[in-house]
Amino acid sequence: MSTFASQIYLPVLLVVILILSQSIKMVNEYERVVIFRLGRLSGVKGPGIFLIIPIVDRAIKIDLRIVAIDVPKQAVITKDNVTVEVDAVVYYKVVEPGAAITQVENYMFATSTLSQTTLRDVMGQMELDELLSEREQINKQIQELLDTYTDPWGIKVTGVTIRDVALPDTMKRAIAKQAEAEREKRARIILAEGESQAAQKMKEAATFYEGVPTAIKLRELQTLAEIAREKNLIVVTQSQSLETGNIAALSQAIAERKEPERQK
Repeated sequence: MSTFASQIYLPVLLVVILILSQSIKMVNEYERVVIFRLGRLSGVKGPGIFLIIPIVDRAIKIDLRIVAIDVPKQAVITKDNVTVEVDAVVYYKVVEPGAAITQVENYMFATSTLSQTTLRDVMGQMELDELLSEREQINKQIQELLDTYTDPWGIKVTGVTIRDVALPDTMKRAIAKQAEAEREKRARIILAEGESQAAQKMKEAATFYEGVPTAIKLRELQTLAEIAREKNLIVVTQSQSLETGNIAALSQAIAERKEPERQK
């Protein structure tokens, strides 16, 4: 009798162990499991240990961590008819596992495809200057659009970053010429403003020197002192006594010319 009972209990025990092994499930803190019972959505389980009914229940595991999508380069024609290649990175996470499974067939593929089309649509409405200078605003606009589109799917877009904007070589040369012309323009404006300020200061100095003649003489002496610092220069100046010397020399020349006339 005991031999017969042991022959019955052993298969039953194996079946029970098999059922328990299929019923007991465990997921991590960053994971959830969507349960379908006989084809209908039963609920979301996790994290930790939970039980399901084998054969009757079907479990689909969902990762709740942030996922980064590398959007490949997209050829975009801007509003001012310039062709550029743009690539970006989109960050998203699942906030409603049930909707991510029931509302869209493959939420990862759908989000990636939607990111590409939204990137092209937004870039096509921008001019090249806006595309190069207002990246933060463009990132925010793309994020808001993606978040609106993916909200029914239980997806939250946390960030969008435009990684690179590739321009044609002809456009790079044109931008370089434009930047060079802009720098030359600013340089000429600064030079003209400096000349204007210098002329104004020289006018004020001339007015001052006109009223005080001694000041210009002091300025001359200061300039000579600065020149004299160079040891290899010889500076010849006109002094105040030169007028007296000129008069004396002229008087002597006249006297020497008159003396031969007297002798005649």
